[in-house]
Amino acid sequence: MRSRMNCIISSSEVYSWIQKWLLHVRLLKDHGWKCTAPVVLGIVLRAAARRISVSAACDDLSKAPSDQAVMTALEDGLPKTLAVLERRLNEALTNQLPRRMRRRRWQVAIDWHLSPYYGQPMKSRNEIVRSKPKQGTASFHAYASACIVQYGRRYTLALTWVRRHESMVVVLRRLITRIREIGLKIKCILADRAFFTAAVIEYFQQEQLPFLMPVMFRGRRPKKGKKPTGLQWIKRHPAGWYRHTMKKGKKELAVSICVGYRRYRDRKTRKQKTQKMLFAAWRVRGTPIEIRERYRKRFGIETSYRQYIPVRAIHNCGCFLWQLP
Repeated sequence: MRSRMNCIISSSEVYSWIQKWLLHVRLLKDHGWKCTAPVVLGIVLRAAARRISVSAACDDLSKAPSDQAVMTALEDGLPKTLAVLERRLNEALTNQLPRRMRRRRWQVAIDWHLSPYYGQPMKSRNEIVRSKPKQGTASFHAYASACIVQYGRRYTLALTWVRRHESMVVVLRRLITRIREIGLKIKCILADRAFFTAAVIEYFQQEQLPFLMPVMFRGRRPKKGKKPTGLQWIKRHPAGWYRHTMKKGKKELAVSICVGYRRYRDRKTRKQKTQKMLFAAWRVRGTPIEIRERYRKRFGIETSYRQYIPVRAIHNCGCFLWQLP
């Protein structure tokens, strides 16, 4: 018996849908009789799908405008401010959201993504975020996004561009506000390891948002005559639940630490190995195995960033869509 969840769509249907989607949110304006919004978007989508430059996409089409005309149309037709572009993209992401999804609570995955950047800021220093060196640079474009996964289908609910020197709490507040504006109820936050800070945990507890996130080890390791600090003491503990207190100034934040394990096969030696996994949780219950499987549901958000890398030709179009997935 065939499953009703399986369906087949053609590439032409995908192209038609995404073009209508981008035109509906008025993401681009017409630029003359030849460089209309449908024509320019069609060339950009062709470049992204085939992993080629805009110039090559224009050469492939006999009646297409020149590559310089397309770049000029993108520069003049896109919103002038990133705030307007962000608002239109967020509206576009939730326009097709099924109404039934507003009837229940959802586990929302939130991710913090750094895209390496090797050039100079286009307009302002706020475009570039400084972080630990990675892939030969310490400058990045930073983005944060929130999504849910239902029956293997990923729905991106909100996205935002991270400005320079912006704290994680400010970015999280922007995402949570957007999710609440569309009427979606949050059951639990599945956050990235980068959000394991006292400020973020305090914000989640103030907003009464249950959360689950991996632990980031900080503090002094055990030495002779010196006690371990931070979470170093929990490394040798068996699977189970433990209580931990984090300090933020004079405040003390109580969280639960779940210690679990996973088995995997080493790719080189092909031997079975065991890895310890630690999660920080608040108002979340379950066995270590249930917690591990529950957190695995957030990995759907990682695929969105892996998918945008092959189509980075879009970024050459005047930073089109800020490299966002």
